[in-house]
Amino acid sequence: MADAVKQPLLHHRAYPSHAASASSPALPSVPHAGGTPGAGARAGAASSFAGSRRFPGGLDVPNLKKRGGGTRSWIRVEAATASVQTLEVDKATMMRRCELPARDLRLLDPLFVYPSTVLGRERAIVVNLEQIRCVITADEVLLLNSLDSYVFQYAAELQRRLLQRAEGDELPFEFRALELALEAACSFLDAQAAELEIEAYPLLDELTSKISTLNLERVRRLKSRLVALTRRVQKVRDEIEQLMDDDGDMAEMYLTEKKMRMESSSVFGDQSLATFNPAAAGTSVSAPVSPVSSPTESRKLEKTYSLCRSRHDSVKSSDNSVTEHIEELEMLLEAYFVVIDSTLNKLTSLKEYIDDTEDFINIQLDNVRNQLIQFELLLTTATFVVAIFGVVAGVFGMNFETDVFSIQNAFQWVLIITGVVGAFIFCFFVWFFKHKRLMPL
Repeated sequence: MADAVKQPLLHHRAYPSHAASASSPALPSVPHAGGTPGAGARAGAASSFAGSRRFPGGLDVPNLKKRGGGTRSWIRVEAATASVQTLEVDKATMMRRCELPARDLRLLDPLFVYPSTVLGRERAIVVNLEQIRCVITADEVLLLNSLDSYVFQYAAELQRRLLQRAEGDELPFEFRALELALEAACSFLDAQAAELEIEAYPLLDELTSKISTLNLERVRRLKSRLVALTRRVQKVRDEIEQLMDDDGDMAEMYLTEKKMRMESSSVFGDQSLATFNPAAAGTSVSAPVSPVSSPTESRKLEKTYSLCRSRHDSVKSSDNSVTEHIEELEMLLEAYFVVIDSTLNKLTSLKEYIDDTEDFINIQLDNVRNQLIQFELLLTTATFVVAIFGVVAGVFGMNFETDVFSIQNAFQWVLIITGVVGAFIFCFFVWFFKHKRLMPL
């Protein structure tokens, strides 16, 4: 154990190169029977050109089949010794090692984007929670290596908890690893939600006080991040809730119990083979049997009854242990369900605050728009009143003779009368607008 503590925790290794080669090897030419000379060469050249043909963008099509067949770097945390080591394993070996189908390992492939998923299988638990992508068995955790710091923190924390395990703690290894994965995912999402809150509230307050194009663009980006984060948190919450609602899935995740059953069945099988007497097996069927050594009918019934009773007791004890472990796992999932639900409520409150801010901004914009419409209405009325002076000037500017031009101070009286009439018309329009509630009182 001391050697395991002293050894270096993790070793950074780069991923093996899976990039497609720049050129593909030319296919050999196959001459056709009855063909003309040189047809095989032309077919070989055509096949060589087809083998090296690329789509626009430099994507090598033939080498795409080899992309998923290369080795990947995995971090292995052993349950017994709590040792951490780095492995280079290909996909086929990993499938045989954990008895998983290819579609389950595809969930852990960083080339694909899958939502958060926790799957219970016969000998492993497939975990895809944010940055933590791993396969948990009863003896080890195989963590997909990456440059993310959360991966190394997960391996280091799991090693520390295994080394500092309490005496009264009977939690199985797979539940410990699953608990740490849930803790890492929930803490990561909660940290992102807290960071988004710290950035959002001052920005929304600034937008409320000053509506500008820059602030609106910043709020739009913030809302896009909020929607994406809410979707991820909602998926983790739904996954935990789905596991809590299905007892079969939770029972499937108790790998230690399955391992103990397999070991006990193998031990019982070995004992039955050891108690098998080859000399008795070699005895002829037609040989006479002593009546003293033959079991009676009551003895047979007693053996059958005892065998059935032992089987019933074993099944009952197994069911009780499974129920106990289901309740234990359900309590564990419930604790992190509360955490992720709190994070979701925090994001929901932030979204409601953004919606309220948007409603307030829309109300402000509507108010400004209404004020502009009122100002335009008053301006149109004033323009109509001023147009009266133009009508009077046009009338008196006509080429006709009248006694008005000979009256002293006639120009002043025309201006006074026209102004009074215009003011009366303007006041009448304003009263009409207020009466019809087209303007605030």
